[in-house]
Amino acid sequence: MALVPGHRSQAMVLLLLTLVAGGSAFLPGLPRDWAPPLFNVSLDSPPEDRWGPLVQRFDTGVLRHSIDRIIGSVVPKWAQVLIRPLADLEVELLLREPYAGELKGLAKSIGVSVGDALLINLCYEASAFCTSIIAQDCKGRIYHGRNLDFSFQDILKNMTVDVHFVKSGKVAYTGTTFVGYIGIWTGQKPYQFTISGDRRDADEWWKNAIAALWKRSTPVSWLIRDTLSEAEDFQAAVLHLAKTPIITDVYYIVGGVAPKEGVVITRDRTGPADIWPLDPLQGGWFRVETNYDHWTTPPPSDDRRTAAIKAMNATGQENINLDTLYKVLSVFPVMNNMTIHTTVMSAALPDQYRTQIRSRV
Repeated sequence: MALVPGHRSQAMVLLLLTLVAGGSAFLPGLPRDWAPPLFNVSLDSPPEDRWGPLVQRFDTGVLRHSIDRIIGSVVPKWAQVLIRPLADLEVELLLREPYAGELKGLAKSIGVSVGDALLINLCYEASAFCTSIIAQDCKGRIYHGRNLDFSFQDILKNMTVDVHFVKSGKVAYTGTTFVGYIGIWTGQKPYQFTISGDRRDADEWWKNAIAALWKRSTPVSWLIRDTLSEAEDFQAAVLHLAKTPIITDVYYIVGGVAPKEGVVITRDRTGPADIWPLDPLQGGWFRVETNYDHWTTPPPSDDRRTAAIKAMNATGQENINLDTLYKVLSVFPVMNNMTIHTTVMSAALPDQYRTQIRSRV
């Protein structure tokens, strides 16, 4: 956002955000963020063939090394022993289409086993930490932003991609993901709705998730893809995200195109634990969700929520837009040493979907 002489309110917002960030978040001369590559994935292609053209643009040897490193660090040995042979022999027993076919094709393109392709997808389901914000401006326009935090920054910053999922020659939906990962934690259906997912901590994740997967419950990021593909509007998206059985707890944050179309869905595996909508008439013009239930107090060691709320209030409803929302998501510790990328989006402005790889805190 360029500062125009006389726009004192904009200057004040930037000054306040800089102070919240400790005085250094927006100083010139620091390393710059960068946009990930953008690819098309054709939904008209057979599932086995969809990801091959994207994978071919990367060094598959580096991808294999990265996958081995992440699996070795994140997946318990017992889960590796259980999942690898079962997925290699009968992936269709665990997964429905098109995901079984996509995983088989992805494994072939990268040169790994189907078991490892499934394990790396479950790694991201288990370990992603995030901050999501949904907001409504004074004119009723809805804005949605998120930070995705994860370990292995040296690997994942170079594996982040934006993807247009194309059907019948048109963009059906857009998402941000990692090479080798068929799920989506952040996505947009043009002129309809946006979705982000934040992990909700749960004990014994691997045991519970594998048990639920055996019952053919859906991984949380695959439900975002399903919803982007199938739901026709904001209300249908919220219903689908709230009621579909999933393999673990999660927060789904959803934005629409009309005033008040914004909600945080706190999910159990079987259904919604809480629905927290925007309430601008009562001062609730934004909602911040990190990785803790909004009715509880986050731990002092990971209180991204308070910093985000302070930055949103400093910005003000009259000044919120995609640029200022990006700046809020740049405030420490909302952005931190684990932040891989930031995405800002508005379903009413689909061409302004923007992801940036974060180069600094």
